[in-house]
Amino acid sequence: MARVPPLNVEDAGPVSRALLAEQVASHGRATNMKRTLAHSPAALDALVRWYDLHAEVVAFLGRRAATLFAFAVSSQTDCLICSTFFRRWLIEGGEDPDALRLDDRERALTEYGRQLARDANAIPDAVYAAAAHGLTAEQAVALTAFGALMVATNLFNNALKVDLDEYLFPFRRGAT
Repeated sequence: MARVPPLNVEDAGPVSRALLAEQVASHGRATNMKRTLAHSPAALDALVRWYDLHAEVVAFLGRRAATLFAFAVSSQTDCLICSTFFRRWLIEGGEDPDALRLDDRERALTEYGRQLARDANAIPDAVYAAAAHGLTAEQAVALTAFGALMVATNLFNNALKVDLDEYLFPFRRGAT
């Protein structure tokens, strides 16, 4: 059970309502996480910046690699909402998230994502070097900020026990 109930869009304050309306227009829904964040317009605004970083990372890594990275972060933090969200993207892309086939680049990115979520102070130089190989400084910063925002999203969902949205139920691990 959620520690803080999600707001109905119409009950949100004007700033949050506008941000939620943007989410509905862009993504077809305002999720439980976003409606919970709507209690604080600044918090909602901060975490919806995920979409900007995601687009930047997709531009240089590609959608699959960016998804694998975010899935690794979310799985490591044991965030039901985010790991299920990325399981959905993988499944809809024709993949089995429980038996992923990764190339060396994807393995490096997923290991970096897991380490970032596990303990950012203890990321081995070799893990960072493998993930950052071929990236510019700007891209390495964007990837790491994307991972950090992913961790923040995961921690938010876990700490407040945000309920899984019903549209994600079929994508939960073990649901099929």
